[in-house]
Amino acid sequence: MENLPHRHLTTLTLEVDFPKIVPIGPVPAGLRGIAPVSGGRFEGERLSGSVRPGHDWFVTRADGTLVIDVRLTLDTVDGAVLCLAYQGTMRGTAEAMGRFRKGEQLQPHDYQLHIVAKAECGDPRYAWLNDAILVGIGEQTAHGPIYRLFEVGA
Repeated sequence: MENLPHRHLTTLTLEVDFPKIVPIGPVPAGLRGIAPVSGGRFEGERLSGSVRPGHDWFVTRADGTLVIDVRLTLDTVDGAVLCLAYQGTMRGTAEAMGRFRKGEQLQPHDYQLHIVAKAECGDPRYAWLNDAILVGIGEQTAHGPIYRLFEVGA
C-alpha cells in the first residue's frame, strides 16, 4: 500500500469564547449552537499569521458527535488576507462526549477531531492555496482547538 503524500502547512491555534456560545436549540440535524472564535494564530514554514474573530457553527448529533462548520479570516505575517473554511467532526464515546458538553477537558485518547479545509486568497503570493487540498487533525484545549493542517499531494 502506498502512503498518501502530504506536507505540514500550518498549525492553527484558536481562542474560543466558550461562555459566549449561543445556543440555537434543536434543529433537524441535532442541537445547534454558535461558538465565537475571538482570535488565534497560525504558524508554519509556508503560512503564518493571525486569526481575526469568527464563528464555529456546530451541531451536536443524537449520537454525541460534534459536527463543526467554521469560516475564518486570516492575516498572514506578510500582509495577505485569506479565508479559511473547514468542516469536520469531533467523535468519542457517548460518555466522553457527554463530559465534553458539560465543559470537561478531555484527554486526547478520549476523542478524534478531524477536518477538511479549503483556503482562498487573492494575493498572487498565495494563489497556490486556492487549489490546495487540506486536511487536519486537532486537539481540544481549555482555550480552544489546535489543528495541524496538511496539504495532501504536496
